[in-house]
Amino acid sequence: MMNVIGQEEAWNRLTQMAKTDRMPHAILLCGPQGAGKMALAMAFAKYLLCSSHDTDNKPCGSCRQCLMLEKWEHPDLHFTYPTIKLPSMASDHKPVSDDFAKQWRQMICESPYFSMDQWMNIIGADNQQAIITAGESDELVKKLSLMSSQGGYKVSVIWLPERMNVECANKLLKLIEEPPHGTVFILVSEEPDKLLETIRSRTQRIDVKRIETSHIATALKERYSLGDETSMRIARLANGNWLTAVREIENDSENAEFLDDYKQLMRLAYKRDIRELKKWSEQIQGYGRERQKRFIDYFSRFTRENFMYNFGNPDLNYMNADEEAFAENFARFINESNIIAFTEMADKIQRDIKQNANAKIVFFDMALRTIMLLLNKK
Repeated sequence: MMNVIGQEEAWNRLTQMAKTDRMPHAILLCGPQGAGKMALAMAFAKYLLCSSHDTDNKPCGSCRQCLMLEKWEHPDLHFTYPTIKLPSMASDHKPVSDDFAKQWRQMICESPYFSMDQWMNIIGADNQQAIITAGESDELVKKLSLMSSQGGYKVSVIWLPERMNVECANKLLKLIEEPPHGTVFILVSEEPDKLLETIRSRTQRIDVKRIETSHIATALKERYSLGDETSMRIARLANGNWLTAVREIENDSENAEFLDDYKQLMRLAYKRDIRELKKWSEQIQGYGRERQKRFIDYFSRFTRENFMYNFGNPDLNYMNADEEAFAENFARFINESNIIAFTEMADKIQRDIKQNANAKIVFFDMALRTIMLLLNKK
């Protein structure tokens, strides 16, 4: 199934609809980040455009259509995705996907697994909010009104349709209500509740589950030549999210630094060393927003792991050797009296960072609150 990891159930459901001529004109793939929704959408788009499927329920890979799709260039395949307005654009220009087609194609050729943060970094979004504009829906109307150049389906893949502005969403609704002949819309959403109800009601929803741990472990061994034990450890840490698994491999050194930051915070908070905690908060402030967010993700996960360590069941824990060595003596300080408060604190900090709050104040407050939370006893 091309580069899709696991997800046989969703894939079989998609291809079965096509083979039995029960193909809906709009499909809504929903599920958590890193589950492979976009990978599924791209694989299914290739399946629909392929002129000769093989016996394994896959695109043949050798017909004219498949060869055109090797670099995701096909006249009947259209991608829509969130964009930003660049300083070089005219004041009255509404950004559209074609403005960033080169960057998009380069990203999806590297891997069908990617995040919004990755895309924002690629297009240089800085602190802008990426959206799908009304200009995009106008472009889609023009493209899809044309006859299929290859005589088969026209496929429109829309990544994160929840980021459409109101004008765009209303225009897309009309397009889905009265789809051009032979057109299939594949909407790939992480927050379907933010879509117009009228759009959701006109799509065939397919929920994509988290990837099974065994499938992630197998893919890690095949793609990164990892051993069985390492692959399974990372797969368990990933918790069904392929992006987390890849990040774990790529960021081993960063995670080691985050563990040191975590240890330092907890030790200084336990000693109530305000002066050194202030220095700690200034150090984290210097990380920059994206790394700060990754640190808080790590903080939240490792705090939870310490709590679970207290139950004495290795199957419940997802730590590496260095983390487990620290947890052996520290875990007792994370208990029923403070785990919820720690989790809520981390969630609030993530929101504050995303809203550009003063990082020095945010992390110094975090340090002081950690003192109070460590004082809580069972």
